[in-house]
Amino acid sequence: MSDAQIFEQVVKILTPYVKDQDALASVGNETNILEDLKVNSARLVDVVLAFEDEFDIEIADEDVDSVNTVGDCVSLISRTKG
Repeated sequence: MSDAQIFEQVVKILTPYVKDQDALASVGNETNILEDLKVNSARLVDVVLAFEDEFDIEIADEDVDSVNTVGDCVSLISRTKG
């Protein structure tokens, strides 16, 4: 799976949790999930679980803490899928 395909899936998974639709319309690798997309931090657990289900991976808690942008998600998923 390419990074572009992972990116598309990440955005699709994030979409229901996004509070700023304008930011979603121009989402990119540098888009901050909490600050730009206004995803509620409490909902991040749901997002991570969705990533794990969608990509059939397990994401360690310490890895979740280092994810801030959409690009961080893509990189983490790409590395974890190996």
